[in-house]
Amino acid sequence: MTTTELPVIAAVDGSSHSLEALDWAAHEAVRRALPLVIVHARTPDRRTDPETQKRESQELLDRSVHRVSEITPGLRPSALAPLDYPSAALTSLSRDASLVVVGSRGLGGFRSLMLGSDSLATASMAVCPVVVVRSGASEGEAAEECGDVVAGVAADESSEPVLEFAFATAATRPGARLRVVHGWTMFSSMLSGGPVFDREAAAGAATRSLAELTAGWREKYPQVEVVREPVTGPAARALVTASETAALTVVGRRRGGESLGLGLSPVAQTTLTHALGPVAVVPC
Repeated sequence: MTTTELPVIAAVDGSSHSLEALDWAAHEAVRRALPLVIVHARTPDRRTDPETQKRESQELLDRSVHRVSEITPGLRPSALAPLDYPSAALTSLSRDASLVVVGSRGLGGFRSLMLGSDSLATASMAVCPVVVVRSGASEGEAAEECGDVVAGVAADESSEPVLEFAFATAATRPGARLRVVHGWTMFSSMLSGGPVFDREAAAGAATRSLAELTAGWREKYPQVEVVREPVTGPAARALVTASETAALTVVGRRRGGESLGLGLSPVAQTTLTHALGPVAVVPC
């Protein structure tokens, strides 16, 4: 199987959040012309008979496959039920996937939490991009098609994987723009060696950096309309606001902290926790 054929993985646990994530994953697999694999991790549970747990898992997967066949008739998903904890299973499977899609909360989540622990752990540790779909964030495929793709970038080479994923995603949605958001402050300008005391000059430097970052990608994806948005202040605030009408908001995740679950930057964590629509977390 080549890189372009690696599947979209949809995690299900029977919750309404996971079912909405399943629908999103099915439509995305069709858009990208990729296989879909539906996964339900059978968490070890001494209180439940193994055969009962296996039967319940298979019933859930059968219902999920039937649901996909109704909303995307041409798609023929496969199903897996690994005996493992959800985040561990999905992290392992992410090594051979194009994309992992999870709901924002599962059956075990507290209602007071905006993001489930398994979703957060998977987004922090997966090898491939992870999309977290928030319950009620969209009203089906039609709503997804109307929104733009929003990407949050830093003014350095760490943004290349984010831009690659964002451009490829926008290209699968005819008519969707790609809004590239870069938050800057006078302090960040100083750290990057730019203007320190001249706000107008710093704004100009941020605009130029954003143009340079996107130049090569515009040549590769000429069909994608790009809107560059250098914003003064916290990037997370702008991304959360933009997420309300976005088909997808894309943020980066630094590599190196995966074993400790420390792979999310403050911008990624805030966006993932408070976004009003689906968020993709891309390893950088």
